[in-house]
Amino acid sequence: MEDQGQNDPLFPIAVLIDELKHDDVLLRLNAIHRLSTIALALGAERTRDELIPFLDESVEDEDEVLTALSEELGGFVEYVGGPEYGHVLLSPLENLAAIEEPLVREKAVESLNKICKELSQSQVEDHFIPLTVRLSKADWFTSKISATGLYNVPYSKATPPSQEGLRQQYGQLVHDETPMVRRQAANNLAKFVKEMSPQIVIEEMIPLFQHLAGDDQDSVRLLTVEILISIAEVIPKEQQTSHGTLLTALRSLFEDKSWRVRYMVADRFEKIAKAVDEETVTRDLVPAFVKLLKDTEAEVRTAIAGQIPGFCRLLDRETLLNEIMTSIEDLVSDTSQHVRAALGTQISGLAPILGKEETIAHLLPMFLQMLKDEFPDVRLHIISKLELVNKVIGIELLSQSLLPAIVQLAEDKQWRVRLAIIEYIPLLAGQLGQDFFDDKLSTLCMSWLGDTVFSIREAATKNLKKLTEVFGVGWASNAIIPKVIVMGKHPNYLYRMTTCFAISTLAPAIDLEVIEKSILPMMDKLVSDDIPNIRFNVAKSYTVLIDVLKHLPAHGTIFDLEKSGQTLQPSSAGQHLIQQQILPNLEKLQQDEDVDVRYFATTAAGSVGDAMATSP
Repeated sequence: MEDQGQNDPLFPIAVLIDELKHDDVLLRLNAIHRLSTIALALGAERTRDELIPFLDESVEDEDEVLTALSEELGGFVEYVGGPEYGHVLLSPLENLAAIEEPLVREKAVESLNKICKELSQSQVEDHFIPLTVRLSKADWFTSKISATGLYNVPYSKATPPSQEGLRQQYGQLVHDETPMVRRQAANNLAKFVKEMSPQIVIEEMIPLFQHLAGDDQDSVRLLTVEILISIAEVIPKEQQTSHGTLLTALRSLFEDKSWRVRYMVADRFEKIAKAVDEETVTRDLVPAFVKLLKDTEAEVRTAIAGQIPGFCRLLDRETLLNEIMTSIEDLVSDTSQHVRAALGTQISGLAPILGKEETIAHLLPMFLQMLKDEFPDVRLHIISKLELVNKVIGIELLSQSLLPAIVQLAEDKQWRVRLAIIEYIPLLAGQLGQDFFDDKLSTLCMSWLGDTVFSIREAATKNLKKLTEVFGVGWASNAIIPKVIVMGKHPNYLYRMTTCFAISTLAPAIDLEVIEKSILPMMDKLVSDDIPNIRFNVAKSYTVLIDVLKHLPAHGTIFDLEKSGQTLQPSSAGQHLIQQQILPNLEKLQQDEDVDVRYFATTAAGSVGDAMATSP
């Protein structure tokens, strides 16, 4: 009987109906996700005639199920027989676009637009545009909200008379009495404008923009900033000045009574500046920028601080120095820590714009003050962006001015600040030179190895490797390795633990002689350490050393080979050390009373076998 049921041509539909009526939401959801499989079993014709009409009637369900259905139908064109039949999918999606749940409507609109791209002009004219108009004229606001997102795609495919009808209908949505509809109309008008010619935008869209810009709801007005940018991008710059209404609306947005609108203006300020002509930038945007830098709301000042380099790049230096720089400098002592943090992220971007002399005169004093800020993120942002300043004024001058502050920050109570300093040290070292580094920063770098925070100790060991790559193996042998060896004898186990990490990290950057005369003798002592954690980290370090030694040439380092682009080849240079000094210690550790120590020792010993197998 079961086989007969499965041979029934209505079987897939019957099963689907049963599953979609089931009490279990998960079962219904799985049924929706299997629609494409069912459609394949039915074939294109039966999918159009049976499955789609059934789905059209199945729009009363849990939101999760309807969301999945809305999304699934967007990729269903191939299952109904291709684009020529794509319009049959519009009916269920039209119903879904009217549902109360926003996510269902959003997915339905996405799917409708996806299908529309595959439809012919006649299908758009006969099926899609009428659907859009029906939703636009519906009694309930949810349908109208969905409709606002359905104008862009069909507009480009429609005939001029239909395009005119679409524009008029969109105008009705802009003037709708429901704020939620007007808000969504404003949200989508920015995209709709981009599909039109400059003349139509000037004649028909600017009035709609003006109407929305004067809306009594700030949630609507704030969305007009994007519309303004879109309009300005469509209208040639040489024609913008002649349209006073556009500039009047622009000025009103700068001074809007709602901080949320001013925030949106501030957040999009660079985009606005790039979209309008130079005269508008100089006459209107420069004073507006200064005013926003002094806005009463911290959120607005934070947003405009993020626009500083981008906007200032569009100005000449004289305007920047005479009209804007003073207001930027005032933000250094802003009452809001978030404003100061935003400034710290962006302020370095002014250095390439100002040039060397003005950077020294204006930016360095700001940096020094911000490096003393009580809020750690301000200090962190300044440090992380110093490379831009370095390129303009040179590392020597930068270090002389900022070195005391950097040394102070190296001991900052916030570990993220210390971490940012560590990551900046190799750049500083490479450009300051070895003598300056040894004199001013070497002790500092070693002190980080004993930091109480693991991330700092880990970063400090990586820092030593980068410094070895900068200054060479000879420098490391004299300046770093002796200090690492001393740490290996430290009574505090954390220092001895960090010694193991340092060895593992440094190994690829040091040569055979240093490993033989300095590293391995120290490891011989740590093998017998009282702390099991030290002993198993010794085993892990041996694994790294074995990997390095099996490729290590008699002269040079693994880092040198990789830097020169040479392929790592098996080498006999380190085999003696592996056999005579490492393997006996690993055998000892394999007999350790601690299970973790035995495990890592056995793993390391296995890598010895691999090394032997690959040796010549």
